[in-house]
Amino acid sequence: MSDHAAAPATPSSPATGSRLSGHSRERALDALERARRRTTALTDCLDEDELTAQHSKLMSPLAWDLAHIGNQEDIWLLREAGGQHGVRPDLDTVYDAFQTPRADRPALPMLSPDEARAYVAEVRDRARELLATAPEEADRTGPLFEGDFVFGMVAQHEQQHDETMLATHQLRRGPAVLDAPDPPVPMSRGREEHHGEVHVPGGQFTMGTSTEPWALDNERPAHTVDVPAFELDAVPVTNAAYQRFIEDGGYREPRWWHPEGWAYVRKADLSAPLFWHRDGEMWLRRRFGYTERVPPGEPVMHVSWYEADAYARWAGRRLPTEAEWEKAARYEPETGDSLRYPWGDAEPGAGHANLGQRHLRPAPAGAYPAGAAPCGARQLIGDVWEWTSSDFTGYPGFAAFPYREYSEVFFGSEHKVLRGGSFGTGQVACRATFRNWDLPVRRQIFAGFRTARSSWGER
Repeated sequence: MSDHAAAPATPSSPATGSRLSGHSRERALDALERARRRTTALTDCLDEDELTAQHSKLMSPLAWDLAHIGNQEDIWLLREAGGQHGVRPDLDTVYDAFQTPRADRPALPMLSPDEARAYVAEVRDRARELLATAPEEADRTGPLFEGDFVFGMVAQHEQQHDETMLATHQLRRGPAVLDAPDPPVPMSRGREEHHGEVHVPGGQFTMGTSTEPWALDNERPAHTVDVPAFELDAVPVTNAAYQRFIEDGGYREPRWWHPEGWAYVRKADLSAPLFWHRDGEMWLRRRFGYTERVPPGEPVMHVSWYEADAYARWAGRRLPTEAEWEKAARYEPETGDSLRYPWGDAEPGAGHANLGQRHLRPAPAGAYPAGAAPCGARQLIGDVWEWTSSDFTGYPGFAAFPYREYSEVFFGSEHKVLRGGSFGTGQVACRATFRNWDLPVRRQIFAGFRTARSSWGER
């Protein structure tokens, strides 16, 4: 996801009143603390030189991300929500993501890692105090407080930067510093024939949301969309399947590629997903400091939109539209309802999806049967972000909130929509309505895909 943090602007949503209930307080604090544990784990494992280095011009130094997280919490929780002066307003310019591109951030007068840690700790202490002292019975007005949106927004922002920092760890060269257990293996390990495709019936469904309290502006409002019937891969495209595309000359045949994608392939001399290399007849990959054989049964990852689109054309299929993806993930045909998650309305559990850096790799295709959608598709949430064919635009009735720079400035044909989250996506920043976006050349993100085809009749 592109950087999307700026100085606060005048809210564009209508003002409403809300109360910080005990449940809201507990949920907000849990979301904030869960995010902070990840932030700490991703930064405490490296020394000062590693934290201030720029491991790729595509990414910020990790120390910049750390202080930026604190700056956004300073702006939105302490100043905007709490009415306080804040801890360090003088840092706003240094940590404004729109003022300085990532490639140029090492030249900024950044806080040292220790100074950044002290800053984010002081901001968080004040945020906890704000949560603890806000009276439950006191009405607070304004859209920032509707459903306690501001707390969810800040927690989601930190989790999004945690995923960005995880991508920086993957780009970093050096010994491994992160560790996590492997994800669960499906019972039918090693078999692909059970994957197949699932049928999604045609007709209307409700896309987006107007009721999810922490939904971001680009997920709103709920609206009715008519989606013709289609068939969708039951699981994401695997490494083994993608290797067949490579071995068939997929990177050498221009007919499969979007013209801009083909130009990109030649300019960058691409021949495989990012971090892959061939050793004789074997494909190897680098993953968080380790070199390992590419696991055939895992969803393919670190592919651009252009690569996903080319594979789909080679396979005689296409990428699903964003509306198709969301209908497959949410639509319950027996009731006509749109669910919060593929498995229902319950928050994600460890048995539903691979989220939150619980593991440091996707689970094999076919995992998480408890997380299957009503249509039968698995792993629509977690494991890998999934490219869709759709451009990133606003829904009918879209209203930017809390500031235009969150998503509206990215609308248009330059950015493609990704859905579903990855193993590095925080639970609070992932739901069936959540929309991610990026440039079609991006490969450092934890992105894969699944393919679709139109149905020529209901069955």
